Amino acid sequence: PGEKTSPTQPFPTKPPAFDRQSVTDDDLIDFTPELRAMARDVVGHYKHGPLFTPPSVVSDEPGGTRGTIQLSGSVGGADWTGAAFDPETAMLYVPSMTNPFVANLIPGKSEETNLRYRAGDRRLIQLPNGLPLIKPPYGRITAIDLNRGEIAWTVPNGDGPRNHPLVKDLHLPPLGHAVRAAPLVTRTLLFVTEGDQVNVRTPPGGGGRKIRAFDKATGTIVWEYEMEAGSTGTLMTYLHKGRQYLVVAIGGQNHPAEFVAFALPAGTRTSQNSPEGLRYR
Repeated sequence: PGEKTSPTQPFPTKPPAFDRQSVTDDDLIDFTPELRAMARDVVGHYKHGPLFTPPSVVSDEPGGTRGTIQLSGSVGGADWTGAAFDPETAMLYVPSMTNPFVANLIPGKSEETNLRYRAGDRRLIQLPNGLPLIKPPYGRITAIDLNRGEIAWTVPNGDGPRNHPLVKDLHLPPLGHAVRAAPLVTRTLLFVTEGDQVNVRTPPGGGGRKIRAFDKATGTIVWEYEMEAGSTGTLMTYLHKGRQYLVVAIGGQNHPAEFVAFALPAGTRTSQNSPEGLRYR
């Protein structure tokens, strides 16, 4: 209140954004008319709009709101797990989350601060039934051609909530997990994990335990393996005695932290075989 935003803001045009940056009516979930109506009712209590829409003051007065919906939000977009760059093709592979959050302000109390307003809550916003507020994908992988400044392909990363009781009979395609996925690119493949929910505020049931290999030119899945828990860190690879290993840290609330290593069977010289899992604790 009383502050003004700059009349101009930087809006890069190339490459295009790899994830959503605004909330409009067209972004709301629409698997069924009932879910769409529920989403409209939820957003009606909040301020929302394009990129750079600032947090708003919580107010019960007529016309007041409960805050501002920001997308991709505090735990959305790309994160510390980073991206993977292929120097031979100038392709950048970016995992990201489409995860709307509420940002708001509340009046400051004199015994706590000398500011008129302070930060309120920053929380995930979803439908009352636990489904996401907006359309999928909720976790995605985007391949960006840096030579052309264009998106080459985008694919969802994981199943997401398509088995939720309210939508499982719709037989939806993969919707993507809203978690911190870890990428690693090689000369032949792109490896990406689904990521665990540890220390990440994501929708209930979010997160996954799979690691996948993608055709890095098309985004087609060529191999996948379900681990005992989701990844909690970035991938790494190393060569030992002529054999290449791929290592990932995994863990979760119900699974101890450990490293899992993958490798092709000894003597294999082709990338078309399924990796053989090796477990180290």
